[in-house]
Amino acid sequence: MSVKQNDPPDNVVQLRAPKASKASERKWGKEVMDLGFCIVPSLLLRAQQRLGLNPTQLVVLMQLCDFWWDEARKPYPSKEKLSDRLGLSTRQIQRVIAELETAGLVKRIQRHHAGHGGKLSNIYDLSELVAKLKKLEPDFRDVEDEVKKARKSVAKRNYRKPKPKTSYKKAGA
Repeated sequence: MSVKQNDPPDNVVQLRAPKASKASERKWGKEVMDLGFCIVPSLLLRAQQRLGLNPTQLVVLMQLCDFWWDEARKPYPSKEKLSDRLGLSTRQIQRVIAELETAGLVKRIQRHHAGHGGKLSNIYDLSELVAKLKKLEPDFRDVEDEVKKARKSVAKRNYRKPKPKTSYKKAGA
């Protein structure tokens, strides 16, 4: 009996495989997922209009999120790196980040080299974006709950579509 490299030994019972990685690997392919992934709440995409984000601002935010690996370590990609990824000039990147800062979604924090004091790439604090998403969440949650309730009621036997409410005016009013 040959044992593959990733198989557990015969005396070990594997309880369950990690679901998230397997599901995403099935969906996107293992090779694609092996290059990394970024966790972004769907609310950021669904609330794009409510946040007043144009497509370029959204994609810059998404890129910043891709560099934010740990809650305590804020992202600090260079404008050149963002420019290369997005096909925008570094000046366009600066402009978009300034717009995001004006909108209260991103806060730029300057970094300087400890030895010679030269400028390094900015740190980008996304906590204001997080706070705005948390503030919007109840509105989106209410709609989500209403949809679930309606879907559940439609699935019941003897469901009848509610009659639309009409307003009647009294004669002479």
